[in-house]
Amino acid sequence: MRIVGIDYGDARTGIAVCDVNEIIASAITTVKAGGLTEMAQKCADEIKKLNAELIVLGLPKNMNGSESFRAEKTKLFSEMLKKNVDLEIVFFDERLTTVSAYTYLNQTNYNKNKKKNVVDALSAQIILQDYIDMKKNKMSEFREDIK
Repeated sequence: MRIVGIDYGDARTGIAVCDVNEIIASAITTVKAGGLTEMAQKCADEIKKLNAELIVLGLPKNMNGSESFRAEKTKLFSEMLKKNVDLEIVFFDERLTTVSAYTYLNQTNYNKNKKKNVVDALSAQIILQDYIDMKKNKMSEFREDIK
């Protein structure tokens, strides 16, 4: 199944997609827009190009697991996105994904002037890869239970 991962932000939103076998996620693009409605429309356009069957949207949470102040805006974005694409949207914990993305970019000596252009797409990739890995791990636990 083609799954799209999204790291929503007010000004920039990262988009990633996985292969049909759900093995690896890849960063695709960073969408830039001037408001919630425009962002939802531009993201919907990108999602349609990718022939996705499911959307995994990063949900901002605090370190204690409670939803952060950004979670409400993310949920509003999901409602706007749903008006533009008829796909299921799954929320997935995005704690520390941006930190992980910056850490990766710093370790690879990525050009600091270009970081802000790729960090959101890389964050979306991390969100989606974590979702895929979690799903696989749950299935392997389930298979062990059956044995």
